[in-house]
Amino acid sequence: MTVDQHIWEIDEFFGDNAGLIVAEIELNALDEAFTKPDWLGAEVTHDLRYYNNNLAREPYKNWRDDA
Repeated sequence: MTVDQHIWEIDEFFGDNAGLIVAEIELNALDEAFTKPDWLGAEVTHDLRYYNNNLAREPYKNWRDDA
């Protein structure tokens, strides 16, 4: 999906990670400005739970709401 010249990759998970949808944008610089689409949720870049290797060990279905 393209928004204002930036390409977003949308990952929808299934199985034990069903219900998890993650959006990723590639930027040319850490401080590059971009338009945040209305459908974009919380920033999770630094949340280790979302890394694929961690999702394999501790799937989304096991996360507590207050984690």
